[in-house]
Amino acid sequence: MNDSEEQLSALLAKLKDDATLKERLKGAADLDAAVAIAKDAGFDVSKADWLRHQAKQTLELSDAELEGVTGGKQNTTNCSGLAECTNCCDSTYDC
Repeated sequence: MNDSEEQLSALLAKLKDDATLKERLKGAADLDAAVAIAKDAGFDVSKADWLRHQAKQTLELSDAELEGVTGGKQNTTNCSGLAECTNCCDSTYDC
């Protein structure tokens, strides 16, 4: 694991306890904004590591979650706090 990946892991751990930071990341307009918010919070994360994390999360979707995604909507209660779309963590969203 490189330093940026370690920083991303530390950021994800912090999001479990820091609702304010989680809300700021949810409101990020794009990946550049999310990286800037993370850096402001003291985490040196790269866009590449963030994208890898998002891809891994997508690959780990359950069959039921995949069925929801194929219709263009996804119901979720397990948000990683990353700005996968601007409405991440809403009960239903269109990306």
